[in-house]
Amino acid sequence: MKDLQKQKQDYLDQFKSRTYGRNLLKSDDPFDAPSEECGIFGLYSENDLDTFSLSQFGLFALQHRGQEACGISVMNQGRIFNLKDEGLVLDFYKDIREPETFMGNSAIGHTRYTTAGDKKKYNFQPFFAKNEYDQIILSIAHNGNLTNAKCLKAELEAEGVVFKATSDSEVILRLIQKNLDLGLRGAIKATMEKIEGAYSVVGMTRNKFFAFRDFHGIRPLVLGAIDEKTFVAASETVALDAVGAQYVRDILPGEIVYTNENEPGLQSFMVREDCQRNICAFEYIYFARPDSTLEGINVHEVREKSGMKIWEQAPVEADIVIGVPDSGVPAAIGFSIASGIPFRPVLIKNRYVGRSFIVPTQDMRERIVNLKLNPIISEIKGKRVVIIDDSIVRGTTSKRLVKILRMAGVKEIHFRSVSPPIIAPCYLGIDTPSKDDLISANMSVEELREYLGVDSLEFLSMENLITILGSSNHCFGCFTEKYPVPKGDDEEIFK
Repeated sequence: MKDLQKQKQDYLDQFKSRTYGRNLLKSDDPFDAPSEECGIFGLYSENDLDTFSLSQFGLFALQHRGQEACGISVMNQGRIFNLKDEGLVLDFYKDIREPETFMGNSAIGHTRYTTAGDKKKYNFQPFFAKNEYDQIILSIAHNGNLTNAKCLKAELEAEGVVFKATSDSEVILRLIQKNLDLGLRGAIKATMEKIEGAYSVVGMTRNKFFAFRDFHGIRPLVLGAIDEKTFVAASETVALDAVGAQYVRDILPGEIVYTNENEPGLQSFMVREDCQRNICAFEYIYFARPDSTLEGINVHEVREKSGMKIWEQAPVEADIVIGVPDSGVPAAIGFSIASGIPFRPVLIKNRYVGRSFIVPTQDMRERIVNLKLNPIISEIKGKRVVIIDDSIVRGTTSKRLVKILRMAGVKEIHFRSVSPPIIAPCYLGIDTPSKDDLISANMSVEELREYLGVDSLEFLSMENLITILGSSNHCFGCFTEKYPVPKGDDEEIFK
């Protein structure tokens, strides 16, 4: 048991130390795993502080949520300075030639993965609005997807509003800008009453900071404090840890937190009192870092419990349990604890493989998986193996992994997915393929078992997932095709 505890701690320590790479295995197959969303970070203090360094630390902790682009806006002496570019957080900050420009008393930042709009630079965040003097007066960073962005954009354009990008996030910016004559809180309230879908937002004017969350709380947003005068809002608690902030609470669905020059600290305002907590279940299964806590629930514990539960649900005789790095590892540890079958970290991921290789033939493309993930053959040859993964989306990566294990001489392969079958796309901030490309939407479990070439296949049941999470008040749309909000008018921009 001590050895297993050490393996658990080693896994967490290794994950904290890595910049990115959780789904490197799957990157050569677009959408073979649900793609990352976005990470948002906001910081406000009544005093000046090193917002350049602190925003860098916070965004680095959220790098796993998006690796396409990074950006920041900083409030400095009543002015807002904005910078954004493609690439990883550390590379982005390394190229900033005048760090002092980005030191002030407030900052917001964004790590991007495209879920709406194209991948052009004009869609990088934070978004900002300018006045007639070409000065930035408002900036926001958004995680999620709006489901009525198309019609709202058309309404605003009919009123003469000019859009600079194709992302739904700009709709939020322009609505707040349009309503600023109502005051900041009034402008945000008016915006929230118009937009639909999933959104967690941090933002600033030239003298105020704010954050708000949709009426169902589908995307996470947590609040922390460094001291009595310095506050942090972020997608996950790991970003609070990175800047030395103490977790205070989760920002509530339908809540606005904001600063007011007439009152110290952060103020809170509930736009609606009848809001529900429907945070995305996949945050716990795959997206969030294992050392994060969301809505009071530790992510690593959820994953470990899921492994225990799927053993109870579908026990099997085997010699060894392995987890697909990274999010499958804690579930494999949980399976081992419950079953007594030894866990071995025998799937070795190459941490230095970044973007996909460009190769001309299918044969060569299939060889790439061995560069990204390779087994320790001596540990598995001739053995009965249980392999634990977080999910099966298209199924191509799972099939290739099974092939690798068979070539290594594994005697039996028993595949366990610690999420229910994914049968529907997400319209609320996760980049998933269409239903036609979701393998569980088109195959029975037995058909999928045959396609993968495994001896047995089981998915975690919805009942067990709800038991692990402690509530049915989550978004389970990708498993049930039932969403907490309507899909709306903009399905095509989420494909």
